[in-house]
Amino acid sequence: MRGARLPLFRHESDDGRPAEALRIGHAWTRGEATMRDAHNAAFQANAAGRGLPEPARFAALSAGQAVAVAHVAAHDLGAAAYAIRAAAAAAPEPEREAARVAELRWQRDLLPPEVRDLVLDDQRRRNAICWDVFTD
Repeated sequence: MRGARLPLFRHESDDGRPAEALRIGHAWTRGEATMRDAHNAAFQANAAGRGLPEPARFAALSAGQAVAVAHVAAHDLGAAAYAIRAAAAAAPEPEREAARVAELRWQRDLLPPEVRDLVLDDQRRRNAICWDVFTD
């Protein structure tokens, strides 16, 4: 997710909480942080986005979502959806749809072959609850 779209966040704020959340999420995957650490970091990342313009807020929410749900596969699409929303919100109005599709395609290009079909099926099934961002 291109650093969960953190450049969009950094453009508005020098608050390090979203980046710290991602660092803790990676540490959790290596067994170096607890789920409590991850949840606390997620809350902090989400809080960092409050009151900021949509691109920055969605980037912070993407980071928070990524670390909060790393342990629950059923919640895996939230971080990707927020990153797509951040990319679209950062584009000028006439280019928002193209930015959404470009981010979606970029994310899909990064999917490992062994999970690609599962993720694409999950996106189709849960697109409506993810703001329809996974529409081709």
